Amino acid sequence: MGQARLRYGLTALIVTLFIVACETTPKPTPSQSSSGNYKIGTPYKVAGGWYYPKEQPNYSETGLASWYGPNFHGKPTANGEIFDQNALTAAHKTLPMPVKVRVTNLENGRQIDVRVNDRGPFVKGRIIDLSSKAADLLGIKGKGTAMVKVEYLGRLDNESFYSAKPVTPAGQKQVASAPVAAVSSDDLSPPPGAAEAAPRTVVRAQPSAPDSDGPVRQVPVSGNPHMYVQAAAFLYRDNAVKLQGKLVAEGHDRSAVRIDTASVDGTQFYRVRIGPLQTVASADTTLDQVLGAGHSGARIVID
Repeated sequence: MGQARLRYGLTALIVTLFIVACETTPKPTPSQSSSGNYKIGTPYKVAGGWYYPKEQPNYSETGLASWYGPNFHGKPTANGEIFDQNALTAAHKTLPMPVKVRVTNLENGRQIDVRVNDRGPFVKGRIIDLSSKAADLLGIKGKGTAMVKVEYLGRLDNESFYSAKPVTPAGQKQVASAPVAAVSSDDLSPPPGAAEAAPRTVVRAQPSAPDSDGPVRQVPVSGNPHMYVQAAAFLYRDNAVKLQGKLVAEGHDRSAVRIDTASVDGTQFYRVRIGPLQTVASADTTLDQVLGAGHSGARIVID
Protein backbone atom coordinates (compact mmCIF):
# COMPACT_ATOMS: atom_id res chain seq x y z
CA MET A 1 0.00 0.00 0.00
CA GLY A 2 2.82 2.39 0.91
CA GLN A 3 4.72 1.47 -2.24
CA ALA A 4 1.62 2.09 -4.33
CA ARG A 5 1.21 5.55 -2.79
CA LEU A 6 4.91 6.28 -3.44
CA ARG A 7 4.63 5.27 -7.10
CA TYR A 8 1.46 7.35 -7.46
CA GLY A 9 3.20 10.35 -5.88
CA LEU A 10 6.23 10.07 -8.16
CA THR A 11 4.04 9.74 -11.24
CA ALA A 12 2.02 12.81 -10.28
CA LEU A 13 5.23 14.80 -9.74
CA ILE A 14 6.64 13.82 -13.17
CA VAL A 15 3.37 14.75 -14.93
CA THR A 16 3.28 18.11 -13.12
CA LEU A 17 6.88 18.93 -14.09
CA PHE A 18 6.17 17.99 -17.71
CA ILE A 19 3.12 20.29 -17.87
CA VAL A 20 5.05 23.19 -16.33
CA ALA A 21 7.93 22.70 -18.77
CA CYS A 22 5.54 22.73 -21.73
CA GLU A 23 3.83 25.89 -20.52
CA THR A 24 7.09 27.77 -19.92
CA THR A 25 8.80 26.85 -23.24
CA PRO A 26 8.43 29.90 -25.57
CA LYS A 27 6.68 29.27 -28.86
CA PRO A 28 8.31 30.65 -32.05
CA THR A 29 6.76 33.89 -33.19
CA PRO A 30 5.79 34.38 -36.84
CA SER A 31 8.76 36.70 -37.38
CA GLN A 32 11.17 34.11 -36.01
CA SER A 33 9.83 31.38 -38.25
CA SER A 34 9.76 33.45 -41.43
CA SER A 35 12.94 35.54 -41.26
CA GLY A 36 16.02 34.12 -42.95
CA ASN A 37 19.64 34.03 -41.89
CA TYR A 38 22.58 35.86 -43.42
CA LYS A 39 24.53 33.33 -45.45
CA ILE A 40 27.12 33.16 -48.17
CA GLY A 41 26.61 29.52 -49.05
CA THR A 42 28.81 26.79 -50.47
CA PRO A 43 29.53 26.08 -54.15
CA TYR A 44 26.60 24.36 -55.85
CA LYS A 45 25.77 22.84 -59.22
CA VAL A 46 22.61 23.47 -61.25
CA ALA A 47 21.94 22.15 -64.77
CA GLY A 48 25.59 21.23 -65.23
CA GLY A 49 26.96 24.63 -64.15
CA TRP A 50 28.89 25.36 -60.97
CA TYR A 51 28.29 28.55 -58.97
CA TYR A 52 30.55 29.94 -56.24
CA PRO A 53 28.85 32.30 -53.75
CA LYS A 54 31.12 34.81 -52.02
CA GLU A 55 31.28 38.31 -50.57
CA GLN A 56 31.27 40.80 -53.47
CA PRO A 57 31.26 44.32 -51.99
CA ASN A 58 32.32 45.86 -55.31
CA TYR A 59 29.78 43.97 -57.41
CA SER A 60 28.46 45.91 -60.40
CA GLU A 61 27.21 44.18 -63.54
CA THR A 62 25.07 44.83 -66.57
CA GLY A 63 22.96 42.18 -68.25
CA LEU A 64 19.42 40.89 -68.64
CA ALA A 65 16.91 40.69 -65.79
CA SER A 66 13.96 38.30 -65.64
CA TRP A 67 11.20 37.88 -63.03
CA TYR A 68 9.31 35.21 -61.07
CA GLY A 69 6.18 35.15 -58.92
CA PRO A 70 3.02 33.05 -58.57
CA ASN A 71 4.60 29.58 -58.84
CA PHE A 72 6.94 30.35 -55.91
CA HIS A 73 4.73 32.60 -53.78
CA GLY A 74 4.63 31.44 -50.15
CA LYS A 75 7.49 28.97 -50.55
CA PRO A 76 10.86 29.12 -48.72
CA THR A 77 13.68 31.04 -50.38
CA ALA A 78 17.31 29.89 -50.43
CA ASN A 79 18.09 31.62 -47.11
CA GLY A 80 14.98 30.41 -45.28
CA GLU A 81 12.66 33.40 -45.77
CA ILE A 82 9.19 33.06 -47.25
CA PHE A 83 8.95 34.33 -50.81
CA ASP A 84 6.38 37.11 -51.23
CA GLN A 85 5.85 38.06 -54.87
CA ASN A 86 4.53 41.45 -53.70
CA ALA A 87 7.72 42.36 -51.81
CA LEU A 88 10.75 44.00 -53.38
CA THR A 89 13.07 41.00 -53.51
CA ALA A 90 15.27 39.20 -56.01
CA ALA A 91 17.27 36.06 -56.68
CA HIS A 92 20.99 36.08 -57.57
CA LYS A 93 23.35 33.21 -58.28
CA THR A 94 26.36 34.18 -56.14
CA LEU A 95 25.73 37.20 -53.89
CA PRO A 96 25.36 36.58 -50.13
CA MET A 97 21.84 36.69 -48.69
CA PRO A 98 20.19 38.88 -47.63
CA VAL A 99 21.86 41.89 -49.22
CA LYS A 100 20.50 45.05 -50.79
CA VAL A 101 21.18 45.77 -54.46
CA ARG A 102 20.18 48.64 -56.73
CA VAL A 103 18.59 47.70 -60.04
CA THR A 104 18.37 50.22 -62.88
CA ASN A 105 16.36 49.51 -66.00
CA LEU A 106 18.66 50.84 -68.71
CA GLU A 107 15.79 50.99 -71.19
CA ASN A 108 13.52 53.41 -69.31
CA GLY A 109 15.57 54.85 -66.43
CA ARG A 110 13.49 53.36 -63.59
CA GLN A 111 15.51 52.37 -60.53
CA ILE A 112 14.68 50.57 -57.27
CA ASP A 113 16.49 48.85 -54.40
CA VAL A 114 15.65 45.22 -53.70
CA ARG A 115 16.49 42.54 -51.15
CA VAL A 116 18.38 39.51 -52.49
CA ASN A 117 17.12 36.47 -50.56
CA ASP A 118 17.06 33.67 -53.12
CA ARG A 119 19.17 31.81 -55.70
CA GLY A 120 18.72 32.12 -59.46
CA PRO A 121 18.05 32.78 -62.25
CA PHE A 122 19.43 29.63 -63.87
CA VAL A 123 18.59 30.60 -67.43
CA LYS A 124 21.81 31.36 -69.31
CA GLY A 125 22.33 35.05 -69.98
CA ARG A 126 20.26 36.36 -67.04
CA ILE A 127 21.94 38.07 -64.07
CA ILE A 128 19.01 38.66 -61.67
CA ASP A 129 15.49 37.32 -61.13
CA LEU A 130 13.12 39.96 -59.73
CA SER A 131 9.93 39.45 -57.75
CA SER A 132 6.68 40.15 -59.55
CA LYS A 133 6.27 43.50 -57.75
CA ALA A 134 9.85 44.62 -58.41
CA ALA A 135 9.55 43.74 -62.10
CA ASP A 136 6.26 45.62 -62.31
CA LEU A 137 7.74 48.79 -60.80
CA LEU A 138 10.71 48.63 -63.18
CA GLY A 139 8.46 48.17 -66.20
CA ILE A 140 9.75 44.68 -66.99
CA LYS A 141 6.74 42.38 -66.53
CA GLY A 142 5.12 43.01 -69.89
CA LYS A 143 8.32 42.24 -71.80
CA GLY A 144 9.56 39.45 -69.55
CA THR A 145 13.17 40.68 -69.62
CA ALA A 146 15.02 43.99 -69.70
CA MET A 147 18.54 45.36 -69.92
CA VAL A 148 19.60 46.36 -66.41
CA LYS A 149 22.48 47.37 -64.22
CA VAL A 150 22.79 45.72 -60.78
CA GLU A 151 24.93 47.29 -58.03
CA TYR A 152 25.69 45.94 -54.55
CA LEU A 153 24.67 48.31 -51.71
CA GLY A 154 25.27 46.36 -48.50
CA ARG A 155 24.35 43.58 -46.07
CA LEU A 156 20.92 43.25 -44.51
CA ASP A 157 21.53 40.81 -41.65
CA ASN A 158 19.04 41.40 -38.82
CA GLU A 159 17.63 44.41 -40.67
CA SER A 160 14.04 44.89 -41.73
CA PHE A 161 13.35 45.75 -45.36
CA TYR A 162 10.34 47.44 -46.85
CA SER A 163 7.68 45.82 -48.99
CA ALA A 164 5.80 47.81 -51.59
CA LYS A 165 2.22 47.86 -50.29
CA PRO A 166 2.15 44.16 -49.35
CA VAL A 167 -1.11 42.29 -49.69
CA THR A 168 -0.04 39.04 -48.08
CA PRO A 169 -0.56 38.16 -44.38
CA ALA A 170 1.85 39.79 -41.94
CA GLY A 171 3.55 36.47 -41.09
CA GLN A 172 4.61 35.95 -44.67
CA LYS A 173 6.59 37.82 -45.97
CA GLN A 174 32.12 32.39 -59.76
CA VAL A 175 34.05 34.87 -60.37
CA ALA A 176 33.03 38.50 -60.11
CA SER A 177 32.37 40.20 -63.40
CA ALA A 178 34.56 43.11 -64.41
CA PRO A 179 32.80 46.47 -64.00
CA VAL A 180 31.50 48.10 -67.12
CA ALA A 181 33.84 50.83 -68.31
CA ALA A 182 33.87 53.32 -71.14
CA VAL A 183 35.03 51.93 -74.48
CA SER A 184 37.92 53.72 -76.13
CA SER A 185 37.93 54.36 -79.87
CA ASP A 186 39.92 56.23 -82.51
CA ASP A 187 38.32 58.85 -84.74
CA LEU A 188 39.09 58.52 -88.46
CA SER A 189 38.79 61.34 -90.97
CA PRO A 190 36.25 60.74 -93.76
CA PRO A 191 37.75 59.75 -97.15
CA PRO A 192 38.30 62.51 -99.75
CA GLY A 193 35.06 63.78 -101.20
CA ALA A 194 32.86 62.23 -98.51
CA ALA A 195 30.68 64.32 -96.23
CA GLU A 196 30.52 63.53 -92.55
CA ALA A 197 27.00 62.83 -91.32
CA ALA A 198 25.58 65.01 -88.59
CA PRO A 199 25.48 63.40 -85.15
CA ARG A 200 22.25 61.49 -84.54
CA THR A 201 20.08 62.74 -81.70
CA VAL A 202 18.17 60.04 -79.87
CA VAL A 203 14.97 61.21 -78.22
CA ARG A 204 13.81 58.80 -75.54
CA ALA A 205 10.27 58.92 -74.28
CA GLN A 206 10.15 58.69 -70.51
CA PRO A 207 7.48 56.49 -68.88
CA SER A 208 4.82 58.00 -66.69
CA ALA A 209 5.97 58.39 -63.11
CA PRO A 210 4.89 55.69 -60.65
CA ASP A 211 3.14 56.54 -57.38
CA SER A 212 4.89 59.48 -55.75
CA ASP A 213 5.10 57.63 -52.44
CA GLY A 214 6.60 54.52 -54.02
CA PRO A 215 10.21 53.32 -54.01
CA VAL A 216 10.88 54.02 -57.70
CA ARG A 217 13.39 56.65 -58.80
CA GLN A 218 13.67 58.02 -62.31
CA VAL A 219 17.31 58.40 -63.37
CA PRO A 220 18.81 59.58 -66.66
CA VAL A 221 19.86 56.92 -69.15
CA SER A 222 22.12 57.95 -72.01
CA GLY A 223 21.59 56.86 -75.58
CA ASN A 224 20.30 53.44 -76.61
CA PRO A 225 21.76 50.52 -74.64
CA HIS A 226 23.20 47.71 -76.76
CA MET A 227 23.61 44.01 -76.07
CA TYR A 228 26.80 42.09 -76.71
CA VAL A 229 28.06 38.62 -76.00
CA GLN A 230 31.44 39.05 -74.34
CA ALA A 231 33.51 35.94 -74.94
CA ALA A 232 36.46 36.95 -72.72
CA ALA A 233 38.66 39.82 -71.51
CA PHE A 234 42.47 39.80 -71.59
CA LEU A 235 45.36 41.83 -70.28
CA TYR A 236 47.28 41.33 -73.53
CA ARG A 237 45.97 42.32 -76.95
CA ASP A 238 47.62 39.35 -78.68
CA ASN A 239 45.37 36.98 -76.74
CA ALA A 240 42.31 39.01 -77.72
CA VAL A 241 43.32 38.94 -81.40
CA LYS A 242 43.75 35.16 -81.27
CA LEU A 243 40.27 34.70 -79.79
CA GLN A 244 38.80 37.11 -82.33
CA GLY A 245 40.22 34.97 -85.15
CA LYS A 246 38.94 31.80 -83.49
CA LEU A 247 35.40 33.17 -83.18
CA VAL A 248 35.41 34.15 -86.87
CA ALA A 249 36.62 30.66 -87.77
CA GLU A 250 33.74 29.24 -85.73
CA GLY A 251 31.27 31.04 -88.00
CA HIS A 252 30.67 34.45 -86.46
CA ASP A 253 30.55 37.47 -88.77
CA ARG A 254 33.96 39.14 -88.81
CA SER A 255 32.39 42.61 -88.73
CA ALA A 256 30.52 41.74 -85.54
CA VAL A 257 33.49 40.30 -83.62
CA ARG A 258 35.19 43.31 -82.09
CA ILE A 259 37.94 44.11 -79.61
CA ASP A 260 37.17 46.94 -77.19
CA THR A 261 39.49 48.38 -74.59
CA ALA A 262 38.37 49.22 -71.08
CA SER A 263 40.17 50.50 -67.99
CA VAL A 264 39.25 48.79 -64.72
CA ASP A 265 40.87 50.21 -61.56
CA GLY A 266 43.69 51.60 -63.68
CA THR A 267 44.32 48.34 -65.56
CA GLN A 268 43.57 48.11 -69.27
CA PHE A 269 41.68 45.09 -70.57
CA TYR A 270 40.99 43.91 -74.11
CA ARG A 271 37.42 42.63 -74.35
CA VAL A 272 36.36 40.35 -77.19
CA ARG A 273 32.69 40.92 -77.99
CA ILE A 274 30.13 39.94 -80.58
CA GLY A 275 27.51 42.53 -81.45
CA PRO A 276 25.70 44.74 -81.05
CA LEU A 277 22.79 42.29 -81.00
CA GLN A 278 19.35 43.66 -81.70
CA THR A 279 17.09 41.27 -79.78
CA VAL A 280 17.17 39.13 -76.66
CA ALA A 281 16.56 36.07 -78.84
CA SER A 282 19.63 36.79 -80.98
CA ALA A 283 21.72 37.41 -77.87
CA ASP A 284 20.57 34.10 -76.37
CA THR A 285 21.36 32.24 -79.60
CA THR A 286 24.80 33.81 -79.89
CA LEU A 287 25.59 33.07 -76.25
CA ASP A 288 24.62 29.41 -76.73
CA GLN A 289 26.91 29.20 -79.76
CA VAL A 290 29.87 30.74 -77.96
CA LEU A 291 29.39 28.61 -74.85
CA GLY A 292 28.93 25.52 -77.00
CA ALA A 293 32.29 26.19 -78.64
CA GLY A 294 33.97 25.94 -75.24
CA HIS A 295 34.26 29.60 -74.23
CA SER A 296 32.88 29.00 -70.75
CA GLY A 297 33.29 32.58 -69.48
CA ALA A 298 31.00 34.11 -72.12
CA ARG A 299 28.11 36.27 -70.93
CA ILE A 300 25.65 38.87 -72.15
CA VAL A 301 26.66 42.46 -71.33
CA ILE A 302 25.07 45.84 -71.93
CA ASP A 303 26.80 49.03 -73.02
